[in-house]
Amino acid sequence: MHARVVAATAATILGTGLSLLSPGSGARAGEVGEAAEPGGPTVIAHRGAAAYGPENTLAAIDNAADLGFSWVENDVQRTKDGELVVIHDDSLARTTNVEDVFPGRAPWKVKDFTAAEIARLDAGSWFSPVYAGTRVPTLRQYMRRVEHNHEKLLLEIKNPDLYPGIERDTLKLLGNEGWLDPGHLGRLVVQSFSTDSVLAVHELKPAVTTAYLGKPGAGQLPRYARFADLINPSYGSLTRGYVSAVHAFEGPHGRRLGVFAWTVDDVDSARKVAGYGVDGIITNKPDVVRSATGAD
Repeated sequence: MHARVVAATAATILGTGLSLLSPGSGARAGEVGEAAEPGGPTVIAHRGAAAYGPENTLAAIDNAADLGFSWVENDVQRTKDGELVVIHDDSLARTTNVEDVFPGRAPWKVKDFTAAEIARLDAGSWFSPVYAGTRVPTLRQYMRRVEHNHEKLLLEIKNPDLYPGIERDTLKLLGNEGWLDPGHLGRLVVQSFSTDSVLAVHELKPAVTTAYLGKPGAGQLPRYARFADLINPSYGSLTRGYVSAVHAFEGPHGRRLGVFAWTVDDVDSARKVAGYGVDGIITNKPDVVRSATGAD
């Protein structure tokens, strides 16, 4: 579908059962952040409220649920034997004890280890002794915990250049877990820093809500609006004018393009980007952003 310029007050973006209303309209911010105050941006717990638990783990998304947040964000990569796992870095070194368990296998890339090997690693002690023994979850385990917690997911396909075909693999697993059924599509957004990866997801499963991580120039927005429902830049790169420029286009599902800003962890920045009219804020400290912006 070609992009079409629409009124700046156009309502709702995102897929089935999921809407975002224009900030300041006096209406709810929508089911993206069910508890948002009128006009407030959706708050998304980055890597599962990563300020309060080991990122991208089941414990982290449990923390987000305990804090009262329904949207969480994660990162997906693929093991040597084809298992999808939830981890941010392409190396296991920062967030696990891989150097102790497999000392001779530097640089400890995710793609060089089997799922069984990664399952042996401690992914919690680096954060706090309280989380000792926490594991790197598979995407299947992660999705089942998200479902158990009644949460919603902003899923990032990480480093797709390292994992040819990871878009198809990810969508297949999501489908097998029921997340591509109509009742779940409103609870899922798939994003990437790779334009080609976002385009691949859209072409493989056009009904899925997609997001591009980055800040295309204003002249490129018509192109991105053909396959991305959201444009998600770093908060420091944003201006009120750019948010308005994004909002002036329809995405592939005929709804206004949205903007989620990342990664905002302090009160002043949260208030600033909320004032720009962003639709969502991705944060390691969702409680701080909630307090700053009036979202809940």
